[in-house]
Amino acid sequence: MTQTASDISSSAREAICDALNQCVAETAVTTMLAQNFHWNVTGMAFGPLHELFQTIYEDHFTGQDDLAERVKALQGHAEGTLEGMLKRSKVEEHDGHADAATMIAALVKAQETLSATLAGAGELAAEHGDAVTEDLCIERCRTHDKFAWLLRAHIE
Repeated sequence: MTQTASDISSSAREAICDALNQCVAETAVTTMLAQNFHWNVTGMAFGPLHELFQTIYEDHFTGQDDLAERVKALQGHAEGTLEGMLKRSKVEEHDGHADAATMIAALVKAQETLSATLAGAGELAAEHGDAVTEDLCIERCRTHDKFAWLLRAHIE
C-alpha cells in the first residue's frame, strides 16, 4: 500500500534515507567525474564529448538535489560532506589524466554503478510502500541508463 512520507515507519524511513544517501554520494562523485572530464578532454572528439560531459554533470547536479530533498522529506539527514560522499560512494574519483576512451569507459562504469544503486533504493522504497521514492529512483535509473548508452556509443 502506498504511503505518504509521514506514514512510513521511522525504521523504514531510516533505511530508505540511508539508501538515498548512497545515491546522493554516487551522484555527487559522478557529477564531479563528468565535470573533470569536461575540463580535460582533448582530441578529435573534443567538441561532442565536451558537450556530452557538460550535459551529464548538469543533469546530475539536479539529480543529486532531488535525491537529497527526498531524504529531507523523509525527515532524514542529507549527507553533505565530500569526505562522507567519497567514503560511501562505489564510484571512484579520477584525476582527469586520461585519453577520451578511458574517460568514457570510466563514466560508463559510473553510470551503470549509479543505476544499480538507484534500482536497489527503489526496490527498498517499494517494499515499504514509498511510491514517491520508488518513482524518483526509477526516473533517475532511466536517465543513467540513457547516459551509459550515449557514452558507450562513442567507443563501441
